[in-house]
Amino acid sequence: MRIRRINIEEDPGRIVYPFGSIAKSPYTMIDYNRSGVALLEIVTEPDIESPKEARLFVQKLTSILEHLGVTNPKLEGSIRVDANISIEGHERVEVKNIGSLRELEKALTYEIARQTAIIKSGGKVKRETRHWDKTKNITISARLKEFEEDYRYFPDPDLPTLRIDRKFIEEVKATLPELPDERIERFVKEYGLSNYLASVLVTESKDLADLFEEAVATCGNSKLVASILVNEFLRWINEAELTLYEGLRRLNKDRLCSIVELLRKGVISTKLLKEYVKQVVLNNVEPKDLVNKGLTVLIDREFIGRVIEEVFREYRNAVLDALKNPKAINFLVGQVMRKTRGRADPKLVNEMIRERLRKFEESS
Repeated sequence: MRIRRINIEEDPGRIVYPFGSIAKSPYTMIDYNRSGVALLEIVTEPDIESPKEARLFVQKLTSILEHLGVTNPKLEGSIRVDANISIEGHERVEVKNIGSLRELEKALTYEIARQTAIIKSGGKVKRETRHWDKTKNITISARLKEFEEDYRYFPDPDLPTLRIDRKFIEEVKATLPELPDERIERFVKEYGLSNYLASVLVTESKDLADLFEEAVATCGNSKLVASILVNEFLRWINEAELTLYEGLRRLNKDRLCSIVELLRKGVISTKLLKEYVKQVVLNNVEPKDLVNKGLTVLIDREFIGRVIEEVFREYRNAVLDALKNPKAINFLVGQVMRKTRGRADPKLVNEMIRERLRKFEESS
């Protein structure tokens, strides 16, 4: 992806629509709280060809800036996107008010569909600035777009021209911290992760990757920790519409390692582990409180035995099949686990079903 230019600016402030959107608000307010804060505007060449590609580019760029310490994604508005979209051969439209990666892809998808519909109906796309309304999932016209010369750009006589030579670039490179691509490669080699798990951990957030390394240093089991964070943690923060950083305050290193340790000791099963992560993220509870409430693996042989008898009565054909085909036992184990809502110890269930099958065969 080519970069056209990078501008150092100051934030002028934030526009606020008191009724939630530009369409509903009879007036506009300006929040000056971040006025004067340094900004870095990065302008790309028109190389991006799809909404997904735009999202991936901004995600990668954000990850690099975060690892460099240039930005803090925890702060609202730390990364903002203005997107210029055009159908080849037609005018471009700038879409503003895009505040997240998810909204970026949605806004671009909508705007491409809008422009395509205009062109197909014989209309003409206006060169304008539009506002993304995330409540309605549409773009709304804000003003006609000026041409570059209308901005009246001119060189500031008080700012000297800076020329950056190759030597300076090499010196800066030598001082750079570990960047996302290097960290992904290290996660694969050092922790044995798949490229997918490593990529999600690093590009989703530096803080998520940091939590992974801190947890592994404390409780080991790198693949399990990575799987919990990528497959369970991210799923539930999305479900609850929590920010990543709200989620990380709930599933901190101590709670994460506590869950890993409970699994290692056999107090919970893999299925219960998923429930623990869900409860910690959604309800901000301590894993030990879930243990105290009895959300643990069932090892009561008498209770499990009664459930097995129930399954044997309900699935007579499956029992007969299991006598001939040992792999069919897995179906019976699954039914017991379903009836106990995943709380029974699967190893114990498997062992007890095999014992019951032997007795069944002897009595036949």
